[in-house]
This record gives sequence, C-alpha cells and structure tokens, in this order.
Amino acid sequence: MNIIINGGSGGIGREVVLQMANNKDNKIIFTGRDEERLKEIAALCTNNNASYLRFDLSVLGNEAEAVREQVFNRISKLDIMINCAGSLIVRDFVDIPDQDARIMMETNLFGPATFIKMLVPLMAKGSHIVNISSMGGFQGSAKYKGLAYYSASKAALACLTECLAVELAERGISANCLALGSVQTEMFENAFPGFKAPIQPAEMAAFISYFAVNGNKFFNGKILPVAVSNP
Repeated sequence: MNIIINGGSGGIGREVVLQMANNKDNKIIFTGRDEERLKEIAALCTNNNASYLRFDLSVLGNEAEAVREQVFNRISKLDIMINCAGSLIVRDFVDIPDQDARIMMETNLFGPATFIKMLVPLMAKGSHIVNISSMGGFQGSAKYKGLAYYSASKAALACLTECLAVELAERGISANCLALGSVQTEMFENAFPGFKAPIQPAEMAAFISYFAVNGNKFFNGKILPVAVSNP
C-alpha cells in the first residue's frame, strides 16, 4: 500500500509511521516541519520504505504546488492518507492573539483540507482518508478552558470528514474521523499538565494503523470517539 501520514514527525504520528513501515509491502511518505526529526524517523524505518516531505502545514497554501509535485513524483497511486498533524496553543479565548488562533485553524483544518484536495486525484476506489480529531471537537463532550480555538478547529475537521464522505463517494473513496481522547503526548502534557493519560502514543498508533487499513470496510463518513478517560 502507498500511505501518506501528514504530521509524522512527533507524537502519535511518529508512532504510526514506524508501525506502518514495519510492513515491507507498504510505501510511506510522512510529513513534518522539523527536518532533523524527519531524518531520524526515516532512519528508524529499517525496511527502507519511508521517505519524508518537510513543510509547514500552517502555510501549505503558499507552497501547495511544490509539495504536490514532490508527491506525484514519488507515487502514482495513494491508498491511505492519515492526517495526524495538529497545533495546540493553550490560552483563554479572550486573550489569545489572532495570529495564534489562525495558526491553529490553518494547521488543524485548512492545511489538511488543502492536502486532501491536492491528492484526491491519486486516490482510486477503495482508498481511505483518516482524519485525526480530538474529543475536544466531539459534539457533546466535555470542553476545557484555554482550548476554544483548538477544539473548534478539530470540530471543523470532523465536519469536513462527513462532507468529504459524500463528495468523494462516487470515486469510491472513504473518509472517517477518529476523535482521540487522552494520549500521553507532548501536546497533551501541554494542555493538561500533571494529568497522566491512560494511553501511550504507540498504543493509539496501533489502533489508528489498523483502522486506516480496515476501517473503511465498516465505516464511511463517521466521527468515532476513541477515549477511555476524561480528559
């Protein structure tokens, strides 16, 4: 399978890259901003089946054509796209600078949307788009102080997923969204200092990897909560 993991340089995304690269039949392209981290992860993929693209998702619109060209030069068909990238800045709604709010919206919504639009031509019948959202963006879930824009951006990504499932149905492309709960990542520790999450990144990555390969056999256009604690 040809697989793109958007946001694969850290946290859960990093673990998804490593786990999916364990299958020598997979060809992985993963993205991120930190080139040193990206090189380190590629080196850990001992099947030599993972390569990276370095770009900043918050400004993808400015370099979309260059990124698109690089992807199209590497693969002619895309089976799975997993959008793991995320930006979280903890600040009260009335105090957060507009620039910080826009960075979160660009990284968590507009960037993935641009990336999907760019690569849909590579996706054939049976392809699967998996967007990684958050319980903070899951309707009816508990909300937390300082996370208004983050939660709103993730809610928008979830809604986008539902829309994509309808718009891409004629092409046979499925789209689903996993709204993750507490996972012990750097981002989670920033949002909830001192709270011990019950799930480690590698554990959640194992579930995401399985779902990306198999979930479209059972789901399409669904927002699925994946959480065992609050937060």
